[in-house]
Amino acid sequence: MMRALVVDDEPLARTALANLLSTRADIDEFEEAENAGRALAHLNNRPFDVLLVDIQMPEMSGLQLVEHLGKRGCTMPAIIFITAHQEHAVEAFEKCAVDYVLKPFVPVRVHDALDTAIRRAALGRAAQLLEALQGLKLRPHRSSRIAIKDKGRVVFVDMAEIACVEASGNYVLLHQKAGAYLLRESISIIAEKLKPHGFIRIHRSVIVNVQFVESIQPGVGTEHVLRTKAGKEYHVTRTFRANLRDLADYWIGSEAFHAEK
Repeated sequence: MMRALVVDDEPLARTALANLLSTRADIDEFEEAENAGRALAHLNNRPFDVLLVDIQMPEMSGLQLVEHLGKRGCTMPAIIFITAHQEHAVEAFEKCAVDYVLKPFVPVRVHDALDTAIRRAALGRAAQLLEALQGLKLRPHRSSRIAIKDKGRVVFVDMAEIACVEASGNYVLLHQKAGAYLLRESISIIAEKLKPHGFIRIHRSVIVNVQFVESIQPGVGTEHVLRTKAGKEYHVTRTFRANLRDLADYWIGSEAFHAEK
């Protein structure tokens, strides 16, 4: 899914660009912003693959906007500068622009620039996916079993079968596909021991196995709701929301769920 953001303080220019975007089958969604401040608000809420931005705007120029995005350290969209001032062309390309379109623009010229930008965005996605896959190959092998003292004996439990861990007073409950184990241990210590093996803490009293997670969705206020494959739902509090990053090795078009810290 490709997303584009149009940033221009001229309403007619925004409308013309929006009309062009609406005709393209390779652009699934697009938004408009009348200034750099509104553009940053959009970009903070969700990622965009292509940014069509005017250079001369009040308060913050398009060049300053792109420079600000570069300093954030996150993935940059493919940049197309659209402006009436040709003298900014060199500086625009120094900001790693994909293309530079002069006003008044003609549709064919904008479409050519979009073709290049979308190819660049697709290559960027492929590079991120390849890097993520290479990272997976480099992960060291770890034991998939843990030893639990239960009723005077030691039981070996396959961690792949542990769905979640819940605090219960001074004890914790390790829930398996069938049955559970009650251990006298703090949930904080359990969380540290299980973290390297694909478990994340989502609440002061809940740890989940990422392999058992089916979906996440916005909840009330700043909370999210996590649903397991067994149909059980847990609230993810703001304190542990950043841990949602570990639910997947690579996110496509869904970074907003874990963007805020």
